[in-house]
Amino acid sequence: MRTTSISEHFTRFFYFDFVRTPEQLRQAAESVLQNGEMLSSFVEQSLRANIECRRAQQEFIARGLAARDEARQTGEYFADDEVLREMDDLLSHAEAKRLSKN
Repeated sequence: MRTTSISEHFTRFFYFDFVRTPEQLRQAAESVLQNGEMLSSFVEQSLRANIECRRAQQEFIARGLAARDEARQTGEYFADDEVLREMDDLLSHAEAKRLSKN
């Protein structure tokens, strides 16, 4: 299955008329802009990041609900300590792999 990035989904430009925000929020955003960065690009980047985050959350919840339904259907459940041990093993393996690349 091919996944597409957000930028591939949004090839046409659309302009927000304006986003009403408190002055303090605008000032806070401007205070963290990088050298040469425009507020509009910061807002665009924030939108993209939040869209990705919410999609990931939705997919995570969907996987969790599907797993719950499958467990109910099959009657196969796993003990929490077993799952946590496997997750720790996966994390340790990933960290070791990352460190070996450096």
